[in-house]
Amino acid sequence: MGIHYDYKSTRGMKAMEKQAKRERKLAERKAKRQAKEGVKKEADINMISDVTKPITLDDLTNPDKK
Repeated sequence: MGIHYDYKSTRGMKAMEKQAKRERKLAERKAKRQAKEGVKKEADINMISDVTKPITLDDLTNPDKK
């Protein structure tokens, strides 16, 4: 009889702990994803060249030029 009584009395607390754990994991994943996208966006900004300069074939195909 004691097992059933213990289960019902702690069921709400266990549910809240699971929900908090889920939310914490989601927040960590979201922060990691945003950090990863932030680095990617900064790299894209650096790749933009001067608008007044014409784009040549060498600019597009030279792997050594960054």
